[in-house]
Amino acid sequence: MVRSVCLLALALALAATSGAAASQGSHGRARAYRNFKVAIYVPVYSVLAMRDPKVRDQQYRRIAGQLRFDKVYLEVWRSGVFADDAALESAKKFFVSRGIEVAGGVAYSAPAGNGQFVTLDYELPRDREICRRAAELAARHFDEVMLDDFFFFNTKSEPDIAAKSGRSWTQYRLERMREVAEDLVLKPARAVNPRVKVTIKYPNWYEHFQGLGYDLDIEARKFDAIYTGDETRDPEMTDQLLQQYESYLIFRYFDNVRPHGGNRGGWVDPYATRYVDRYAEQLWDTLFAKAPEITLFNWGDLVSPDALEPGERQAWGWQRTSFDWNAMVRYTPHGSGSGVGPPGWARAAGYSLEQVDRFLGDLGRPLGIASYKPYQSSGEDFLQDYLGNLGLPIELMPQFPAQAPLILLTASAAHDPNIVAKIKGQLTAGKDIVITSGLLSVLQGRGLQDIVELEYTGRKVAVQDYFGAFGAGAGVNLDEPGKRAPPILFPEIRYYTNDAWPLVRGVAEERGVPILLMDRYSKGVLYVLNIPDNPGDLYELPQPVTRAIRGYLQADFPVRLDAPSLVSLFAYDNGTFIVESFRSEPASIGVSVAGEKARLRNRVTGEELAASPAGHAGEAEGARTQFRFTLPPHSYAVFGP
Repeated sequence: MVRSVCLLALALALAATSGAAASQGSHGRARAYRNFKVAIYVPVYSVLAMRDPKVRDQQYRRIAGQLRFDKVYLEVWRSGVFADDAALESAKKFFVSRGIEVAGGVAYSAPAGNGQFVTLDYELPRDREICRRAAELAARHFDEVMLDDFFFFNTKSEPDIAAKSGRSWTQYRLERMREVAEDLVLKPARAVNPRVKVTIKYPNWYEHFQGLGYDLDIEARKFDAIYTGDETRDPEMTDQLLQQYESYLIFRYFDNVRPHGGNRGGWVDPYATRYVDRYAEQLWDTLFAKAPEITLFNWGDLVSPDALEPGERQAWGWQRTSFDWNAMVRYTPHGSGSGVGPPGWARAAGYSLEQVDRFLGDLGRPLGIASYKPYQSSGEDFLQDYLGNLGLPIELMPQFPAQAPLILLTASAAHDPNIVAKIKGQLTAGKDIVITSGLLSVLQGRGLQDIVELEYTGRKVAVQDYFGAFGAGAGVNLDEPGKRAPPILFPEIRYYTNDAWPLVRGVAEERGVPILLMDRYSKGVLYVLNIPDNPGDLYELPQPVTRAIRGYLQADFPVRLDAPSLVSLFAYDNGTFIVESFRSEPASIGVSVAGEKARLRNRVTGEELAASPAGHAGEAEGARTQFRFTLPPHSYAVFGP
């Protein structure tokens, strides 16, 4: 039987709050939600506006009438603006009197230049003094402080160029920001307030951190905790084209960077979304990852008096979806009054959060295919997020997960100088490895040929037809009936016939290319997963192809999908799982659950699903039960025994 992985994630992050900071706002007040805390980040401009009691009271009523929340982060500095002591103390007193926890925040951003984000220049004495002063101000007023995700370094001034002194920009910035964290933030803050706990929020562009001085290794361990930027926004139009699954994956990744409660929560904003459902999806996926706290950025957007617009959701707005616009408009938090104006972002957040709080406690610890991304690495950027949108649950980890029975390795794994030896070690231990074509390209000439002799030729093949079968023979056609797939450019991989075997192959004008290749080495199996030139073309693969790939990579996984692209799976160790569709039309979903007579119940509706006939050509063998259901657009369903 082909082996797959059921990697138990590292321990669920514990919801922890700095003792002194928590006491500032607890006052015996019950938590707003059962399974997580909700915080709102208040930028310095909003803090200063709260000096007017009428403005402050009106804003509080606007939010509290639409959203229950537990905590606020009051910012002390951003883009050249400091909050004054009186404004901070007045706002702090106001929230504490209402049972709201209060913490501090700092955004180390300089005034924007040329439309780009600009950081402080940490070679300039003036900017270093601003950094130190902001840390001291925050610590003087709060026992808990979070740095917004501007604590990176992107200036290239003449002093920077001189200080770089022959080092790469990456190495120079990593070293400088470790020094800045210690000498200009942590030491000054702790000198002012020995009780202070400082959290650093890392942003969503994790593949590129090291080039700007962000360091998930040494720097992250200097701080008392880290926080996760879960904003993915629109996946087709924004700068980074971050895929929807990242709102889940990045929190799991950072949870493995700082386990046992060191990853304090996830952060979401409402920006760059074409439809309101996209905002809700980011909130949900953060909590599906088991975040103990979620921070909403920011107070100014949540208090806006403007009515929220539904956006471009005409294609599915008339259907009963997980984000029900009409139900959201009617939503009122328990105990809140009316007269708070038209529904805004706060009402969308409150409705979405209360909805998932009802079942989050039923979920176990997250499970996923172990994928290794070493510290300071990059390569095949954000590829795991695309694979997550193909229904492959991923647990991204900064340490090599030698305990996992199957490990997925992308090109970023080549940053580990011992990666080939580690691959050999897994295979000789009877475990399996999946490498991508990108990693194969990088490892040529670095010893991988001692395992299997493959060549990444550099040529491309435009594939439109697909076949799958193990061993010799014509194979089984994996094209989608009645639908012609668009041509997809795949790298050509040369292999020796009867040494390595293609499990799934693409064909173009009598020319073949492996899509999923295997070779046995010692007691294990090495797979090569061929990635298109454009990873977004993964979504264009025929469903029988992705079904076959899941069958091999998840043969023993407790649940796997048979679904079109842009449908994700979130699995947990107690047999529960969530299927979420990011598609704009209903999706027919099949799930394969371990066990010959497994039972499945919708944990939200209570409905028990009837088993369907089993088996699809190309699936790995095993005793499993099949179920089918239809999932509405931009919706999720929660299942368990």
